[in-house]
Amino acid sequence: MITIGGRAHNLDETLAACELGLPFIEISLDDPVTVSGWMPKLLELKNDRGIIFLAHYPNEDNPFDVAILRDKFVPRIKALMDLSRQLGIQKATLHFWIDKRWASAELISGKLEILSRIVHYGNDSGIMVCIENLSERADSFAPAFEAIPDLKMTLDIGHAQLLARQNTSFRFIEEHFSRIAHIHVHDNRGGTGVKDDLHLPLGEGLVDYQKILKSLLDKGYDSTITMEVKIKDMPRTKQILDDYLRNAHII
Repeated sequence: MITIGGRAHNLDETLAACELGLPFIEISLDDPVTVSGWMPKLLELKNDRGIIFLAHYPNEDNPFDVAILRDKFVPRIKALMDLSRQLGIQKATLHFWIDKRWASAELISGKLEILSRIVHYGNDSGIMVCIENLSERADSFAPAFEAIPDLKMTLDIGHAQLLARQNTSFRFIEEHFSRIAHIHVHDNRGGTGVKDDLHLPLGEGLVDYQKILKSLLDKGYDSTITMEVKIKDMPRTKQILDDYLRNAHII
């Protein structure tokens, strides 16, 4: 069953998103010390209000330095996974940049060893690790999926509109559908940089969500979708998303 939740970047946004009655909140867990301070309130939301949490882990400290990733990033992720386990989190999204157009084969090889460790620790913690597409195209993820059998994917449909003539979601769906375990939705007008990653409400950009969602449904997608838009834009985005999903079944 497809379930639609919302993204929260901090505790205040989490509290605001909970008031919308969404079935889950995908919360940014960046710093173990900060998250530890949130734990009493998050556990209250989980235990007293039945809120389900998904995790969104931090960006890499330095995506070009394997030593920094090994010595600083991995321990940070493990600490966040330990906290995630207390919250009953079973699915987590991770940015781990492996775009072969700009990253060397040697760098990618080193990073995949680290990613494998993270996925293994996630397995031990009961957490499914999903790598999110940033600038990568489908062929950049192929080596990771081949090397790490338990690695899953968060398909960020908005990111897939950037640095591409056609939204790259179609190729991810075609080539890696079995790995897609989570989806992020937000809109933009295309572009080539971070400044173009606008996270607009659905319908305010160029992304052909109706066609992309139909491709996913035709393949049998039946899992979670996070709205990565501002809290105030979630009700309108949820309505549009529901319409797209409904129409995708009849087109």
